[in-house]
Order: sequence, then C-alpha cells, then structure tokens
Amino acid sequence: MQLQSHGLRMKLTCGKDRAAIKKLIAEDFHFTSPLDNRLDRASYFKICWPASESIKGFNFINLVPDGERVFVTYDVRFADRVFRNTEIVTVRNGQLVDIEVYFGWTIPHKADPGTHLLG
Repeated sequence: MQLQSHGLRMKLTCGKDRAAIKKLIAEDFHFTSPLDNRLDRASYFKICWPASESIKGFNFINLVPDGERVFVTYDVRFADRVFRNTEIVTVRNGQLVDIEVYFGWTIPHKADPGTHLLG
C-alpha cells in the first residue's frame, strides 16, 4: 500500500489533480525539505503545490519500502531542466502523513566526473 500511495501521489502531481491528491494527503500531514520546515497540509498546498503546474514527469531510480515508510529517489522533469530528489515518505492507512525531501543535483551533473564544482 505504501508504494501504491506514493506512486499515486506522483501520478496525481503530474496530472495536476488537486482534488484527488487532497484525499491522499492526511489532515495531520507534514512536509520538510531544505527550504520547508514541517509545513502543515494547508501550507504545503499553498507553498509547494503551485510548482506541480510545471512538472512534466518523474523517473523513479529507487523505490524501497520499509514498514510505514518508502524511500524513493527520482528524477523530476520540467520543460527546461531535470533534477534528482530523494524522499522519505510515511504512509498510514493509505494516506501520506509525512514527507522529507532531500534535494539532489541537476541532471546532467554540473561537475565533470571525478571533479568538484568549487575546486
């Protein structure tokens, strides 16, 4: 169920189906990222949801269930760029209750293989 719920979230995000995704996200939901510190459900929809308009799709790299959690790494595609994120998603009773997002790098990576951007 955890993998299905997370996959459904990605599909609904790409489909821009706000009404359907609101049913998938629990009332006590929280969202954390390098830019967002435990946003509640209302703040998530106000601050983060508008970006879904620009998302063209997802390519899953890793999708690993662990009890109530799903660890997922994916490339997200926009019209002008692709970047990689990793998330830890907690699912209870078929609803998303917590998401931690760890921002990744742009694809392709800006540093040449074996090099460091600042060095």
